[in-house]
Amino acid sequence: MPDPGERILVVGPSWVGDMVMAQSLFKTLKERDPAATIGVVAPAWSRPILERMEEVDEVAALEVGHGEFGWAARRRLAASLRGRFDRAIVLPRSWKSALVPFLARIPRRVGFHGEQRYGLLNERRRLDKAVLDQTVKRFVSLGLPAGEAAQGDFPVPRPALQRDDANLASLHASLGIGSRPAIAMMPGAEYGPAKQWPLEYFRRLAEALIAEGFEVRVMGGPKDEPAGETIAGGLEHAHNLCGKTRLADAVDLLADCRQAVTNDSGLMHVAAAAGTRIQAIYGSSSPAYTPPLTGDAEIHYLALDCSPCFERTCPLGHTNCLKQQPPERVLSAILAG
Repeated sequence: MPDPGERILVVGPSWVGDMVMAQSLFKTLKERDPAATIGVVAPAWSRPILERMEEVDEVAALEVGHGEFGWAARRRLAASLRGRFDRAIVLPRSWKSALVPFLARIPRRVGFHGEQRYGLLNERRRLDKAVLDQTVKRFVSLGLPAGEAAQGDFPVPRPALQRDDANLASLHASLGIGSRPAIAMMPGAEYGPAKQWPLEYFRRLAEALIAEGFEVRVMGGPKDEPAGETIAGGLEHAHNLCGKTRLADAVDLLADCRQAVTNDSGLMHVAAAAGTRIQAIYGSSSPAYTPPLTGDAEIHYLALDCSPCFERTCPLGHTNCLKQQPPERVLSAILAG
């Protein structure tokens, strides 16, 4: 009788980019045990991303609002999972993130030390930030034996989201796009303005790209719609798609683009996992910590004395780490790529 494989529940992160990076963990688990079953506890919004990962067998949606404790929802979800998993891997470091595996009575529950989670986790690991110097490495390490993880020299497979060509064809027709080779632009960065390249730079770059024969697709959520209008408004062959597409649509639209110009954001990681060439612009954050997980990326980062500061807004008030990266520099990189 074939080995049924280990049943593993992963408590996933709450950000788009982090959820994409978590696929490196899922890939590692499947490479080591192809018969393993992987379930993911995740916010409902992340289901479209997880459904594009062939390694994920089940999504257990946690219907809790951002910042909400959601005790009743966690108890209900835990009851539905009880007796179905052998091991739980808790990626976030918060106390509440460890509750569902504990309440589900999963025998092995592993995660990093954080927020007094004694008892909730029965395998707590110390996070050595010097060894595990990237978010994705921290995720993958929790799926490895403790001794191997502590060495930090394990392989990190790259995320790869599946593309839906039928959905893409439908989007081309409904949005009136696809007449030219496309370049995506992602001007948003949920973390704050210290990670956002100036909108006037995106606009100038869009104008130059259209003159070179490209179509520009500005991507983002509803909150990015005004930024998208600043970039694309009044320009022929420029489309403000912010707030007009679902997350699953973004995977297909980005996979269809030649390149993507992006801040350090969740959509940057989606584009990289969709196979798009990335022009990644870094300001207050560091490409060493959260790089696009692809071999086809150009990093635009000045490494000024004041960066990376990891602040939401520039503490010096000038944002030179972004303003000193002109659109002409990015345009040259795109045309050379």
